[in-house]
Amino acid sequence: FFLGYVRVIGLAWLGFRREEEKKGEKMVFYFEACNGMVIYCGKDKYENEELIAYGWPEDIWFHVDDLSSAHVYLRLPRGPLRLRYRETGTLEHLPEVLKECCALVKANSIEGSKKHAVTVVYTPWENLRKTSDMVTGQIGFVDDARVIKVRDVLRERDLVKRLEKTKAERFPDLYAERQRRDDDVRATQKARQRQARKQAALDAEQHRKDKEERSYDRLFQNMPAADLPRATEDQSAAVEAEEDFM
Repeated sequence: FFLGYVRVIGLAWLGFRREEEKKGEKMVFYFEACNGMVIYCGKDKYENEELIAYGWPEDIWFHVDDLSSAHVYLRLPRGPLRLRYRETGTLEHLPEVLKECCALVKANSIEGSKKHAVTVVYTPWENLRKTSDMVTGQIGFVDDARVIKVRDVLRERDLVKRLEKTKAERFPDLYAERQRRDDDVRATQKARQRQARKQAALDAEQHRKDKEERSYDRLFQNMPAADLPRATEDQSAAVEAEEDFM
């Protein structure tokens, strides 16, 4: 009995240590979209709170409209695809990925998965609004105009099956990942600023040289003294030299 008791205590301690090691980390499910982009969602509403708090500006949030569902995120890579989204406010330039995200969020809605069709909404992470009076998992929007609705989203078993095959469960430190992302962005911005200053200095120097070469004052600088035009009382030589220059 005593050995059994010690074993139980030991297992409980190991469990406590694991929880301590995972403190601040939540289970997140990751999927790979058809074009290689990352789609992810939390295990439940408590994970959703962490995802809301530590999302990235590159993230697009998906949810079944007016029904309970998972919070699904698409992470757009920085570059042309994200720029296109920021310009248009929609994911119409990524129709297959959009379809996958909608199918996944429908499949992860208890009520929505039973319905023939649902409406799915999506908006950038930065447009999500969370206030202290909201219950766990509840979310609002900063600007409703930035919320896009995709109507008549049907059940897509094949799409969901394909995504499920790529599913990976992880316990990321969401705060640390966001910090690394921000550090990377700042480093990239500083490098671009240094390059811009360097290029501006080169352009200014080239402009100075070009201006100097075009300067009228330097026209005769390297000409032998014997060849320089000599001014006369009627200044005809100077006039002639000026006409030749023009």
